[in-house]
Amino acid sequence: MNIITIEHIKKIYKIGTQEVRALADVSLKIDANEYVAIMGPSGSGKSTLMNMLGCLDTPTSGKYEFKGQNVSEMSDNELAEIRNKEIGFVFQTFNLLSRSNSLHNVELPLIYAGMSKNERRERATAALTSVGLGDRIHHKPNELSGGQRQRVAIARALATNPSIILADEPTGNLDSKTGEEIMVLFHEIHQQGNTIILVTHEDDIARHALRIIRLRDGLIESDVPVTDRIIPGGLAETQKDAESTKEIFGA
Repeated sequence: MNIITIEHIKKIYKIGTQEVRALADVSLKIDANEYVAIMGPSGSGKSTLMNMLGCLDTPTSGKYEFKGQNVSEMSDNELAEIRNKEIGFVFQTFNLLSRSNSLHNVELPLIYAGMSKNERRERATAALTSVGLGDRIHHKPNELSGGQRQRVAIARALATNPSIILADEPTGNLDSKTGEEIMVLFHEIHQQGNTIILVTHEDDIARHALRIIRLRDGLIESDVPVTDRIIPGGLAETQKDAESTKEIFGA
């Protein structure tokens, strides 16, 4: 089932008298439970596409459907509701409130959703436990490591039971070992049935996904399945391995 359908999206920004074409003509579909990486050099349009997918921006022209709803024509309030209920965001810089503990940081989207105190406490605690931070719910960001802060951010993204997780350079501020631990966590989240869209400039991070979309000059340069996927434990799963497993188990 298509969760996202984009048809001939264009995005033009006006800077003074100049027009900057961030997206020239982009069409794509993403199904439920897909794991997609979006890549591209600076100026390729990947940040603009991420903002579009996350309902943080609207196209100049073209059509964007999210779960059958035409996002392109929504008001700011309608877009805010989609973001709160349907999209879980994970950012490179974590975006946590420094004076609030882990529990309150994870509760934030639930507060905006109007959830009762008891329900949001229960939901936030469960989300933190699911990312291995059940014993850190009362710790503030400055009392956590970088990897733990990103886990809080991931728990916050999961708390609303969103339709998609949109992760923007989620390992960008982490060392390689911690980054790999976070990618293992994303793998587990995907295995549980979640749809993940990952924006990254790192090939080894993108190879954790099942499909890589590459942008250049506001256009899709390539959109292909990953043939040498990295799976937890640092191993690589080749297309041949995947096909052999599928044949053995009849999947």
